[in-house]
Amino acid sequence: MLYFSRGSETDELTSLDLQNGLNEAFDKLGKRKKVLALPPDFTRYHSRAGELTSYSYQYFGNAMTDVLPALGTHFPMSEPEIERMFPGIPHSLFRVHNWRTDVVTLGEVPANFIREVSENRVDYSWPAQVNRLLAEGGHDLILSIGQVVPHEVTGMANYNKNVLVGTGGAEGINKSHFLGAAYGMERMMGRADTPVRKVLNYASEKFAGHLPVVYVLTVVGTDAMGRLQTKGLFIGDDHECYLRAAELSLRVNFAMLEKPLQKVLVYLDPDEYKSTWLGNKSIYRTRMAIADGGELIVLAPGLSQFGEDMEIDRLIRKYGYLTTPEILQLVVENEDLKGNLSAAAHLIHGSAENRFKVTYCPGYLSREEINAVNYSYGELERMNKKYEPQNLSEGVNITRDGEEIFFISNPALGLWSSRDRFSSSDIP
Repeated sequence: MLYFSRGSETDELTSLDLQNGLNEAFDKLGKRKKVLALPPDFTRYHSRAGELTSYSYQYFGNAMTDVLPALGTHFPMSEPEIERMFPGIPHSLFRVHNWRTDVVTLGEVPANFIREVSENRVDYSWPAQVNRLLAEGGHDLILSIGQVVPHEVTGMANYNKNVLVGTGGAEGINKSHFLGAAYGMERMMGRADTPVRKVLNYASEKFAGHLPVVYVLTVVGTDAMGRLQTKGLFIGDDHECYLRAAELSLRVNFAMLEKPLQKVLVYLDPDEYKSTWLGNKSIYRTRMAIADGGELIVLAPGLSQFGEDMEIDRLIRKYGYLTTPEILQLVVENEDLKGNLSAAAHLIHGSAENRFKVTYCPGYLSREEINAVNYSYGELERMNKKYEPQNLSEGVNITRDGEEIFFISNPALGLWSSRDRFSSSDIP
């Protein structure tokens, strides 16, 4: 059932609009005794999920007993991050998801289904795993809050991914990421119906239907100066809620370009992007827009590591970002990579496939560290002086030297593709 729906390309929802929309939906739900909020972590700060979680706490009060950020494999949130993202919510309500130990398995998606949806690219079953708090906490409402936006693993982010991956376990996360990588991220990004989404939907319908989940989904875009604008809010407990958000997100967050770009400059907010595990959104979201032989320059003042998880960080450093065939062969030959398929998937996602150049300009990692994972190194201070990102507008800019660059201030908020590349990406 859809409890609230508002959004369009020209709409701009204020804080009051968001709170009123939530209250309208919650009034329809009726009184609840024990509520669990399931928002994203600080890496999704701009989703407005933190604000919506705070409004939810204002509505339910003491009935909201738990807040579980859907960390996936990310680091736990710090106290300052909680304070900034979730103002007014007692820190004592926050729980930490441990993707290796805190999960229960609700059921198993059969291998024959996954073979079919992956077009025989992978051959394994998939465990539908969630944090045990969802399954055993006795809540009569679970609020899954987040932003729908083009995504490299599922095609469009959020909805039941927030539950089954965001609070999932090692096996479920690993296998879902590898399924998306093996199928081909360029065939999925910006699409609401993908192999990974089909698996998540199967699990939701067959194994998780008893969970009292209500989805609170935003669509967020930017104006020409990079200022955030909330374009939609959709609240419901079924697939229609997600489809409406995904349809609007495709119109708001997807930029179809007439010709490929020779040089793309991406800025990564240091408060959000401290690893290439997250920062490689700069590659995922722009790869279909970059010309063969082009260059992506990533200004990453907060970059201090590769993985959000120490073992994944080790694997990235060991193998580096190679081409898809090379990584697939390494998975066959190496037990550590075979046992951590999400790391293998990430290495595929982060590869330029020898088609364009990736130049990372990190705040903390050395030239040797960047070069060792097969990226080019750029000096952050020099690149900041050359391009002056604070003075650039979103999209095409001409520098003082007459160079044309395409600037993106936050890659997490969009997807960019040239018209010919998006069409060809549909071809296996």
